[in-house]
Amino acid sequence: MQTHALLRIANGRSLQESETLPSWAWAALRRAPWVVVRRAGARDGLIPVGVRGTRRSERLAAWLHRSAVLDSLTPLELAARRDWLRRVRRASLPALAALEGVASIMREHGLSGAWGPCGSVGFELASGVATATVASDLDLMVQPHRPLADAAAAALLASLAQLAVRTDVLLELPHGAVALAEYALAQAPLVLRTPDGPRLVRDPWAQSDRPL
Repeated sequence: MQTHALLRIANGRSLQESETLPSWAWAALRRAPWVVVRRAGARDGLIPVGVRGTRRSERLAAWLHRSAVLDSLTPLELAARRDWLRRVRRASLPALAALEGVASIMREHGLSGAWGPCGSVGFELASGVATATVASDLDLMVQPHRPLADAAAAALLASLAQLAVRTDVLLELPHGAVALAEYALAQAPLVLRTPDGPRLVRDPWAQSDRPL
């Protein structure tokens, strides 16, 4: 399963070690039975997932059998659906309202079909449950089809900075992810987020064996 993918499950009992779930996690999964695939190595064939509650402090790492997945949506699929156009809350939430502008920017930069919303906005679009707030940043992932030149990354960052909401963008590359804001600076080394932990790299498109 791809990092950032949102998975629908039956309930909290679908998770491994569900007997140890805190009360807020049970409540969160009753409200919205969705979890997000997190960046971690597989364990005995289980999917690493995260449960999100209503507060920032309510985040839980968990594990899930593939057979427990009832439905899945990736950020790229969420972007392709453009479901935000039908959301009533779009008028009052800057992060939701900005998505059509993001779609336009990605087209201009040749990244149509290579991006999608994550975080609270992605969770809301997938689950249909109000999750984002007026103060929410817009978390995005971009999966370039080919290496992105420094100048192209800087131009993309500048375009997104014109939106009425702060964006936090991860470039998902073959061996992990780097923050667009860091990549655009063209200053090595960069922090590459991998399933085995962060690594310092000079070329994030190539394998590296130097952990932080």
